Amino acid sequence: MKKIVAIVGASLLVLLTGCSQVNSAATIGSTDVPITTVQNTVKDILSERTKIDTSGMQLQTGADLNVAALRFHVISVLFDHLAVALKLSITDAQIATTRASIISKIGTEADLPKALIGAGIAKVDFPRYLRTVLIAQEIGKVAVAAGDTSTDGSGIQKLIIAQANKDKVVINPKYGSWDAANANVVAAPANSAVTK
Repeated sequence: MKKIVAIVGASLLVLLTGCSQVNSAATIGSTDVPITTVQNTVKDILSERTKIDTSGMQLQTGADLNVAALRFHVISVLFDHLAVALKLSITDAQIATTRASIISKIGTEADLPKALIGAGIAKVDFPRYLRTVLIAQEIGKVAVAAGDTSTDGSGIQKLIIAQANKDKVVINPKYGSWDAANANVVAAPANSAVTK
């Protein structure tokens, strides 16, 4: 009887472990990006597109949109991890200032939805996007202080690649795979990710 309980217990553990992997779009070190997070990004983008005139816009769809959504979340987590490693902190005031600056550049608050759709950014992810931009700016300053003379962002990319190698990024095969050399999510040849 004890052996049967042990076998059932072990099988259940394997099943539960498998389920957690199935529900994960990606893992970055100990950080999990659930499939629902990626789906919510895609749903938000598709929903916002119905509210504006998108004629003339080059918009991602299907598998490309899914991969772009996952890429955003993976890269933003890598920036978060790098910020912790470099002891960088981003305040709500900085995020608010950056948001106001972007609004002033595009026109008014009413122009924001169209700008976000054009840039492929979900409205729900905009605060996270702003945080990632600010972290990138701070990392750029650190890189310059360390002697980086590049002006094309390659110095920051090297730091992100190093962080990704340290974290060990794993992508759910239904979305694609991880390109460690370039710190990028590469779409699967026959992508089966849900688009709606």
